[in-house]
Amino acid sequence: YSTPQAPLKGIRVLDFSRILAGPYCTMAMADLGAEVIKIEKPGSGDDTREWGPPFVNGQSTYFMSVNRNKRSITVDMKKPEGLKIVKDLVKSCDVVVENFVPGTTKTLGIDYESLKKENEKLVYASISGFGSDGPRATRRGYDVMLSALGGLMSITGEPNGPPVKVGVALTDVITGLW
Repeated sequence: YSTPQAPLKGIRVLDFSRILAGPYCTMAMADLGAEVIKIEKPGSGDDTREWGPPFVNGQSTYFMSVNRNKRSITVDMKKPEGLKIVKDLVKSCDVVVENFVPGTTKTLGIDYESLKKENEKLVYASISGFGSDGPRATRRGYDVMLSALGGLMSITGEPNGPPVKVGVALTDVITGLW
């Protein structure tokens, strides 16, 4: 929803994220009144469009829940005309959110340094499992893996039993909030 009292009303967000942590982050921004434009890959869009059941009218409720209050467009950022569309959008955005494996945005030409040339006031938020540098920087980070590495799985399940996956992707949800 968007009301005159919405704290993020007037803020425009370009959302390159997918799966959960990034979409949850931008969902919260949209819920608080920001205009969020989600960029999806041509053909299939965000992978979570196919996640289910449950489905409502053929659509994934998972996808709908974390992408509510957003507008989506498909753009092939690997093509020059797609990159031009993105750079034109960035000129009128306040925030970019992405959760690619570090290095991917540079390859695509949508890294902070490239997009800052289009909009010097741009706030650029990168979400990654292991940060942008260091020995694990290029590894993908998934909720269950990070829950195990961080010890969260060691406190779930039966006493004296093996680690157990948390029922909700709590690590991704908390990451999206912060």
